[in-house]
Amino acid sequence: MAKKVIIGLSGGVDSSVAAYLLKEQGYDVEALFMINWKDSSVTLRGDCSWEEDILIAKLVAKKLDIPLHVVDSSEDYMKKVADYMFAEYEKGKTPNPDVLCNREIKFDVFMDKAREIGADYFATGHYCRKETTEVNGKNVYRLLAGSDPNKDQSYFLCQLSQDQLKDALFPIGHMLKPEVRELAAKLDLASADKRDSQGICFVGKVDLPTFLQQK
Repeated sequence: MAKKVIIGLSGGVDSSVAAYLLKEQGYDVEALFMINWKDSSVTLRGDCSWEEDILIAKLVAKKLDIPLHVVDSSEDYMKKVADYMFAEYEKGKTPNPDVLCNREIKFDVFMDKAREIGADYFATGHYCRKETTEVNGKNVYRLLAGSDPNKDQSYFLCQLSQDQLKDALFPIGHMLKPEVRELAAKLDLASADKRDSQGICFVGKVDLPTFLQQK
Protein backbone atom coordinates (compact mmCIF):
# COMPACT_ATOMS: atom_id res chain seq x y z
CA MET A 1 0.00 0.00 0.00
CA ALA A 2 1.38 3.41 -1.02
CA LYS A 3 2.43 5.82 1.71
CA LYS A 4 0.15 8.87 2.00
CA VAL A 5 1.65 12.34 1.60
CA ILE A 6 -0.15 15.63 2.22
CA ILE A 7 1.32 18.42 0.12
CA GLY A 8 0.80 22.05 1.08
CA LEU A 9 -0.66 23.36 -2.17
CA SER A 10 -0.46 27.16 -2.20
CA GLY A 11 -1.48 27.88 -5.77
CA GLY A 12 2.13 28.62 -6.67
CA VAL A 13 4.23 26.83 -9.27
CA ASP A 14 6.65 25.28 -6.76
CA SER A 15 4.10 23.36 -4.69
CA SER A 16 2.25 22.37 -7.88
CA VAL A 17 5.34 20.71 -9.36
CA ALA A 18 6.16 19.17 -5.97
CA ALA A 19 2.71 17.52 -5.95
CA TYR A 20 3.28 16.13 -9.46
CA LEU A 21 6.70 14.70 -8.50
CA LEU A 22 5.25 12.98 -5.44
CA LYS A 23 2.63 11.27 -7.62
CA GLU A 24 5.35 10.18 -10.02
CA GLN A 25 7.27 8.67 -7.10
CA GLY A 26 4.28 6.47 -6.28
CA TYR A 27 2.92 8.19 -3.19
CA ASP A 28 -0.79 8.45 -2.41
CA VAL A 29 -0.98 12.25 -2.66
CA GLU A 30 -3.57 14.61 -1.20
CA ALA A 31 -3.31 18.40 -1.06
CA LEU A 32 -4.04 20.93 1.67
CA PHE A 33 -4.70 24.63 1.08
CA MET A 34 -4.46 26.91 4.10
CA ILE A 35 -6.31 30.22 4.44
CA ASN A 36 -4.19 32.26 6.83
CA TRP A 37 -4.96 35.89 6.07
CA LYS A 38 -8.27 37.41 4.97
CA ASP A 39 -7.83 41.16 5.41
CA SER A 40 -7.21 42.72 1.97
CA SER A 41 -7.17 46.32 3.29
CA VAL A 42 -3.42 46.21 3.95
CA THR A 43 -2.25 44.69 0.67
CA LEU A 44 -0.92 46.94 -2.06
CA ARG A 45 -3.09 45.28 -4.69
CA GLY A 46 -6.14 45.71 -2.50
CA ASP A 47 -7.49 42.22 -3.03
CA CYS A 48 -7.50 38.89 -1.23
CA SER A 49 -4.62 36.97 -2.73
CA TRP A 50 -5.87 33.71 -1.21
CA GLU A 51 -9.02 33.84 -3.34
CA GLU A 52 -6.95 33.78 -6.52
CA ASP A 53 -4.55 31.25 -5.01
CA ILE A 54 -7.26 28.77 -4.03
CA LEU A 55 -8.75 28.92 -7.52
CA ILE A 56 -5.38 28.00 -9.03
CA ALA A 57 -4.83 25.32 -6.38
CA LYS A 58 -8.19 23.74 -7.27
CA LEU A 59 -7.28 23.72 -10.97
CA VAL A 60 -3.90 22.12 -10.25
CA ALA A 61 -5.44 19.50 -7.96
CA LYS A 62 -8.01 18.65 -10.62
CA LYS A 63 -5.33 18.40 -13.30
CA LEU A 64 -3.22 16.09 -11.14
CA ASP A 65 -6.30 14.19 -9.96
CA ILE A 66 -5.61 14.61 -6.24
CA PRO A 67 -8.08 15.51 -3.45
CA LEU A 68 -7.82 19.06 -2.09
CA HIS A 69 -8.58 19.88 1.55
CA VAL A 70 -9.08 23.48 2.69
CA VAL A 71 -8.43 24.63 6.24
CA ASP A 72 -8.97 28.09 7.73
CA SER A 73 -6.07 28.77 10.09
CA SER A 74 -6.35 32.57 10.09
CA GLU A 75 -6.91 32.69 13.87
CA ASP A 76 -3.76 30.63 14.50
CA TYR A 77 -1.83 32.85 12.10
CA MET A 78 -2.96 36.02 13.88
CA LYS A 79 -2.03 34.66 17.32
CA LYS A 80 1.23 32.95 16.43
CA VAL A 81 2.65 35.16 13.69
CA ALA A 82 0.97 38.56 13.22
CA ASP A 83 0.63 39.41 16.92
CA TYR A 84 4.29 38.44 17.47
CA MET A 85 5.32 40.65 14.56
CA PHE A 86 3.37 43.63 15.90
CA ALA A 87 4.87 43.12 19.37
CA GLU A 88 8.43 42.97 18.03
CA TYR A 89 8.03 46.16 15.99
CA GLU A 90 6.61 47.83 19.09
CA LYS A 91 9.89 46.96 20.86
CA GLY A 92 11.86 48.55 18.03
CA LYS A 93 12.96 45.20 16.59
CA THR A 94 12.59 43.95 13.00
CA PRO A 95 11.19 40.41 13.10
CA ASN A 96 11.22 37.84 10.33
CA PRO A 97 7.61 36.60 10.25
CA ASP A 98 8.36 34.04 7.52
CA VAL A 99 10.66 32.02 9.80
CA LEU A 100 7.99 31.96 12.51
CA CYS A 101 5.26 31.25 9.96
CA ASN A 102 7.06 28.12 8.79
CA ARG A 103 7.65 26.85 12.32
CA GLU A 104 4.25 27.69 13.80
CA ILE A 105 1.89 27.39 10.82
CA LYS A 106 3.31 25.43 7.88
CA PHE A 107 5.02 22.86 10.09
CA ASP A 108 2.71 22.88 13.10
CA VAL A 109 -0.92 23.64 12.24
CA PHE A 110 -0.37 22.11 8.79
CA MET A 111 1.39 19.07 10.24
CA ASP A 112 -1.42 18.45 12.74
CA LYS A 113 -4.02 18.64 9.97
CA ALA A 114 -1.97 16.31 7.78
CA ARG A 115 -1.79 13.74 10.56
CA GLU A 116 -5.52 14.14 11.18
CA ILE A 117 -6.10 13.18 7.52
CA GLY A 118 -3.86 10.15 8.04
CA ALA A 119 -0.66 11.17 6.32
CA ASP A 120 2.61 9.28 6.67
CA TYR A 121 4.52 12.29 5.37
CA PHE A 122 3.86 15.92 4.58
CA ALA A 123 5.53 17.92 1.85
CA THR A 124 6.09 21.50 0.73
CA GLY A 125 7.46 23.25 -2.33
CA HIS A 126 10.45 24.76 -0.53
CA TYR A 127 13.83 24.88 -2.23
CA CYS A 128 15.75 22.92 0.39
CA ARG A 129 16.86 19.35 1.00
CA LYS A 130 16.85 16.92 3.92
CA GLU A 131 19.54 14.46 4.90
CA THR A 132 19.23 11.64 7.43
CA THR A 133 22.29 10.59 9.42
CA GLU A 134 22.74 8.33 12.43
CA VAL A 135 24.18 9.55 15.72
CA ASN A 136 24.51 7.14 18.66
CA GLY A 137 22.06 4.75 17.00
CA LYS A 138 19.41 7.43 16.45
CA ASN A 139 18.34 9.13 13.24
CA VAL A 140 19.22 12.81 13.02
CA TYR A 141 17.64 14.96 10.32
CA ARG A 142 19.67 17.72 8.73
CA LEU A 143 18.25 20.59 6.73
CA LEU A 144 20.40 21.37 3.69
CA ALA A 145 20.42 24.21 1.19
CA GLY A 146 18.44 23.81 -2.00
CA SER A 147 20.39 23.01 -5.17
CA ASP A 148 19.40 26.31 -6.76
CA PRO A 149 21.71 28.96 -5.21
CA ASN A 150 19.31 31.70 -6.30
CA LYS A 151 16.27 30.12 -4.62
CA ASP A 152 17.60 28.38 -1.50
CA GLN A 153 14.94 28.61 1.22
CA SER A 154 16.58 26.61 3.99
CA TYR A 155 17.05 29.85 5.94
CA PHE A 156 13.29 30.24 6.31
CA LEU A 157 13.07 26.75 7.84
CA CYS A 158 16.00 27.21 10.22
CA GLN A 159 13.89 26.84 13.39
CA LEU A 160 12.24 23.54 12.54
CA SER A 161 12.54 20.82 15.18
CA GLN A 162 13.66 17.24 14.62
CA ASP A 163 10.05 16.11 15.00
CA GLN A 164 8.95 18.56 12.31
CA LEU A 165 11.74 17.51 9.93
CA LYS A 166 11.29 13.79 10.50
CA ASP A 167 8.28 13.31 8.22
CA ALA A 168 8.89 16.28 5.91
CA LEU A 169 9.56 15.90 2.19
CA PHE A 170 10.95 18.57 -0.14
CA PRO A 171 10.38 17.20 -3.67
CA ILE A 172 11.85 20.13 -5.62
CA GLY A 173 14.89 20.78 -3.41
CA HIS A 174 17.21 19.24 -6.00
CA MET A 175 15.80 21.31 -8.89
CA LEU A 176 16.57 24.73 -10.34
CA LYS A 177 13.73 27.24 -10.60
CA PRO A 178 13.84 27.37 -14.44
CA GLU A 179 13.48 23.56 -14.46
CA VAL A 180 10.41 23.82 -12.24
CA ARG A 181 8.83 26.44 -14.51
CA GLU A 182 9.64 24.38 -17.59
CA LEU A 183 8.07 21.23 -16.12
CA ALA A 184 4.95 23.13 -15.03
CA ALA A 185 4.54 24.52 -18.55
CA LYS A 186 5.05 21.07 -20.05
CA LEU A 187 2.33 19.70 -17.77
CA ASP A 188 0.08 22.66 -18.60
CA LEU A 189 -0.47 23.46 -14.91
CA ALA A 190 -2.55 26.55 -14.10
CA SER A 191 0.27 27.85 -11.89
CA ALA A 192 2.99 27.62 -14.59
CA ASP A 193 3.12 31.37 -15.24
CA LYS A 194 2.19 32.55 -11.75
CA ARG A 195 4.71 35.03 -10.39
CA ASP A 196 6.59 34.22 -7.20
CA SER A 197 4.91 35.60 -4.10
CA GLN A 198 6.46 38.67 -2.50
CA GLY A 199 5.99 40.27 0.89
CA ILE A 200 4.92 38.79 4.23
CA CYS A 201 4.22 35.07 4.37
CA PHE A 202 0.52 34.48 3.55
CA VAL A 203 -0.31 38.19 3.74
CA GLY A 204 1.32 39.38 0.53
CA LYS A 205 2.92 42.65 -0.47
CA VAL A 206 1.94 45.29 2.06
CA ASP A 207 2.45 48.95 2.83
CA LEU A 208 4.23 48.21 6.12
CA PRO A 209 3.45 51.54 7.90
CA THR A 210 -0.27 51.09 7.13
CA PHE A 211 -0.08 47.47 8.22
CA LEU A 212 1.54 48.39 11.53
CA GLN A 213 -0.84 51.31 12.12
CA GLN A 214 -3.70 48.82 12.34
CA LYS A 215 -2.30 48.00 15.74
